[in-house]
Amino acid sequence: MTRIVSGSAGGRRLRTPPGDSTRPTADRVREAMFSALESMLGSLEGLRVLDLYAGSGALGLEALSRGAGYAVFVESDRHPARLIASNARELGLEGAQVVMRPVHAHLGSGRTEPFDLVVADPPYALPAADLDEVLRCLDEHGWLAADAVVVVERSRRSPELTWPEGIDTVRRRDYGETALWYGRRSDHLVTRSTPA
Repeated sequence: MTRIVSGSAGGRRLRTPPGDSTRPTADRVREAMFSALESMLGSLEGLRVLDLYAGSGALGLEALSRGAGYAVFVESDRHPARLIASNARELGLEGAQVVMRPVHAHLGSGRTEPFDLVVADPPYALPAADLDEVLRCLDEHGWLAADAVVVVERSRRSPELTWPEGIDTVRRRDYGETALWYGRRSDHLVTRSTPA
């Protein structure tokens, strides 16, 4: 059973797709992730969040529960995408926008404004080269605000994550079979112009 860990919807249960089409982040891993994020960012109040490979939406919904201003959920599978919208309504979490399309297509379509926090929980089977391309696109195409944080969830057995030049490695933490990689937009990029 997946629940929101903390915030305005803390303790409330999330409906998740049946079967193994998604792999919701375990509550204890999400708790550790958001504790680390609050340590890095301070309050999540008002932050703009991008949840890639959203699946159940647990990460973005957790951010909204903890005060994020809005969250964009990118999920290519129709059933999970509908559940994210339904969960947000049932939990009374405003600011959820669900985009039903593949991550690479969404990132290639341009953006309206940069995000303060990006969480990505791709399928463990996603090739490392595909994930590298997603991270490069985030960095080079203006998806990241100055000082933005990016968190990637992978299998502990996945190859070492390679951050693009514009994102600095912050840390890696393992929780059982799950590895969380934290990166932060490099300070020198604040003055770099980014394409729209």
